[in-house]
Amino acid sequence: MAKLGDWIDPLPTGIYIPAADAWVDPSQPVPRALVTHGHADHARGGHGEVWATPETLAIMQTRYGAQTGHPIAYGESIRLGEVDIRFVPAGHVLGSAQIILEHRGERIIVSGDYKRRADPTCAPFEVTPCDIFVTEATFGLPVFRHPETRDEIDKLLAALRANPTRCVLVGAYALGKAQRVIAELRGMGFDDPIYLHGAMQRLSDLYVELGVDLGDLRLVADTPKAELQGRIVICPPAALNDRWSRRLPDPITAMASGWMRVRQRAVQRNVELPLILSDHADWDELTRTIRDVAPKEVWVTHGREDALVHWCALHQIKARALDLAGFEDEDD
Repeated sequence: MAKLGDWIDPLPTGIYIPAADAWVDPSQPVPRALVTHGHADHARGGHGEVWATPETLAIMQTRYGAQTGHPIAYGESIRLGEVDIRFVPAGHVLGSAQIILEHRGERIIVSGDYKRRADPTCAPFEVTPCDIFVTEATFGLPVFRHPETRDEIDKLLAALRANPTRCVLVGAYALGKAQRVIAELRGMGFDDPIYLHGAMQRLSDLYVELGVDLGDLRLVADTPKAELQGRIVICPPAALNDRWSRRLPDPITAMASGWMRVRQRAVQRNVELPLILSDHADWDELTRTIRDVAPKEVWVTHGREDALVHWCALHQIKARALDLAGFEDEDD
């Protein structure tokens, strides 16, 4: 009797599907790649052909140059070899998708990275029942319970109002997190210009091209120092404490990341204003999602695998950790 899911091979370099002769999120160039989203630990250049959402392909082209891409809209079905494939929203960043694989009467979902809370920059996670759910576990410990997004944005705006002669410098991942912070601010009625480090411009411009309204964005490089007083500036996390930040008016250093739940991480980065904003599911979202999709088995790709596997065992769900290489926690 065939073993559940024995038609896909989780290998250190990615998940290989022999019946489709394709890989999901491979860490090395391959002839045929199915890509869940545009972050660099999932989407890499050099593949022969790429199947992904139109937004993910646009992100890959912006980062890596021209792709031999096949755009797959959410809900659209294709067939590669003997496998039926569908992409549905993952709620992680713009264009992110869960990849649904169907073969031999079984359904396997490779989630990529995902979250369950609302995000104005991307489509929300879509629950789809399956036989095997391949999940991340970036924040797969019970200590990781993200606060309400609105509360964290309120903290940012309160710091700005309380310090009119300073600026608030927010470190945020260049793809997804930066644009989400901007969009959340706009949703709270903040219409002032927001200033960007030059490294944030290309992907922010792409988001706007793809229909995400980010309001008035300006470059720090084009702005006199005095004009940045009482302003919000967004930069890559690596620029928070480097020479570039010295041109700013006494910045309040902030960082938008799920890792700001860990006080020591904030201290290590000299972060004055930690903002717990994550584009990954927290512990409650991970366990809720497993309950919602009701799989027979759970496979955990990366993160805090052991705790989630243990939770599954306590709830009579078969689970195992996969030995996949190359996935990172990023600066979430």
